[in-house]
Amino acid sequence: MVEIDLSRVPFSLLDKQAQQKLCSNAVLVTYPAGAVLIEKGAPGEHVYIVQSGEIIELDPDRSGADAQIGRFCEGDTFGAISVFNGTSRYRFCATQDSRCYLLSAALFMSLCDASLDFANFFRLRLSEKARLITAHRNEGGVGMTGFMLAQVSDCMRDPLCLTSDASIAEAVRCLDKGHADSLLVTSDQGLGVVTKTDLLNALVLQGLSQQTPTEDVANYRLISVTPGQYLFEALVSMTRHQVSRVVVVSQDQAVGVVELTDVLDYFSSRSHAIALQVEQADNLEALAAASHRQESLVRALMSQGIKLRFAMGLLSAINGRIMSKAWNFVVGDAFDQSACLIVMGSEGRGEQILKTDQDNGLIIEDGLEWPALERTMQKLTQTLIALGYPSCPGNIMVSNPEWCGTESEWRKRIAHWAEARDGDSLMKLVILLDASGVAGNTALLDRLREWLFECCTRDQLLLSTLARPALGFATPLTFFGSLKKSRQGIDIKKGGIFPIVHGVRVMALESRVLATSTLERLDALVAAGRLDEHFAEDLGEALALFIELRLSQQLVSVNVEGEPVPTNLLKTQELSSLERDLLRESLHIVKELKQRLSHRFHLEYS
Repeated sequence: MVEIDLSRVPFSLLDKQAQQKLCSNAVLVTYPAGAVLIEKGAPGEHVYIVQSGEIIELDPDRSGADAQIGRFCEGDTFGAISVFNGTSRYRFCATQDSRCYLLSAALFMSLCDASLDFANFFRLRLSEKARLITAHRNEGGVGMTGFMLAQVSDCMRDPLCLTSDASIAEAVRCLDKGHADSLLVTSDQGLGVVTKTDLLNALVLQGLSQQTPTEDVANYRLISVTPGQYLFEALVSMTRHQVSRVVVVSQDQAVGVVELTDVLDYFSSRSHAIALQVEQADNLEALAAASHRQESLVRALMSQGIKLRFAMGLLSAINGRIMSKAWNFVVGDAFDQSACLIVMGSEGRGEQILKTDQDNGLIIEDGLEWPALERTMQKLTQTLIALGYPSCPGNIMVSNPEWCGTESEWRKRIAHWAEARDGDSLMKLVILLDASGVAGNTALLDRLREWLFECCTRDQLLLSTLARPALGFATPLTFFGSLKKSRQGIDIKKGGIFPIVHGVRVMALESRVLATSTLERLDALVAAGRLDEHFAEDLGEALALFIELRLSQQLVSVNVEGEPVPTNLLKTQELSSLERDLLRESLHIVKELKQRLSHRFHLEYS
């Protein structure tokens, strides 16, 4: 009986007839440990599918650990490139007793003829191949669970709507009859929402009469989603914007409302609902308990094959909400309109998966009197440490007065950093570029970002100086374009993640892009005509691959406390053949980005 998993890419790309042809003609062969399956320079006669054991790919011209190029285990496929090229560039050996299914070159080429997708799989662009892998994960045995598959339409309520002249009394009766917590109001200002709390405050706290038009107490700054979006994306929006409901819009028409209470009920039995636990936490102990469950959420999301962009969005929203609640517990609401807590680095970009060191700061409105500021910020830093966010070795925290200041003080700092252009000043500019507001008045950060743009975007020499570090680390590819080998592993942060993040960041600064996420910056650069759409897609997929591969190795490399080890080293010999192929292609994308940056900012002449 042939035991080939036809649900895996690339064999899932074949139709039933081609799959049957494969199974009928595949030959199972046993190899003892030490056997050479393909010799360097030998003709490509077969494609191999590993059924059991382990096969390694070796470069005979190298010695020791540097000779090993790849490793193939159960389910991996190798030999296709040798069939396409006619001969093999490397040697393939069994390290233990192994069994492989052999597909003759003629059979393999006939399968390629039968399916263009199957044939193209070996020649796809990076973003296209990554989408195939994601589709395979979502359809296979470790696909998305009901939690991730649930759509907004599965949980939305029909909207209760009133016209602009409806009174508060009519609104109360409408809510009572509909057993709802909110309703929509149409007026000259657009679509607004009114909640039971709004109506109660209007009658009791503001002393308005029952005949007051409902439009006078409506909120017209709505957060919207579409019926086809995943429900967990609506949860991310509610968490990020600190609201209890979103309006469902289709073709510019309000078709429903999703309440946080509905989401709570829908996900009450799911283990992934950490965001809901964060929302319900009414003290630091409860908040810490929810915060420390994030690692289990990360493991669950990764095991389900969730697309990394969604996972990062959810985790970023949760982290932002945790910090916002910590701010509320420590500071209260007295300074909500006159101060803004910001996060920077990977947290500011929304690209943090596992918790890393704190990178935060505080912007204060000019003229604010806050005598206990230093003591309060020290307490906030210690609170975040207790919630699982370690202190920053570089002391980029609100407990450091250098990262707190009034708007005027921040403006002076930015102007000084832009003029000084030394290493420390440039690093601080870059850190601030990624800032996002998580508590207080985010308009303070918006104004500061505009000032940063004014100081930097028209200074071509400064932009060139800022861009140069993206070329500072070598791309871990050999002269012939294959992956470099290292016993310790390749540093994927220096070799892959940093060049993309930093290169895109500087291009975004030049174009005054407000987004801080690298993926959103790429979208904005495409929209502005500064990047080719296909190249931007490949950059985004490359970044996602680097982060995902690094995360996978971090999750299996735990310390004595059982916590993930925050390493940036990728051991390529432990990756599957498909992962290595994607990694190699992704690093070539990085090389192309470096060439474009060098040309755009004239780095070849400086």
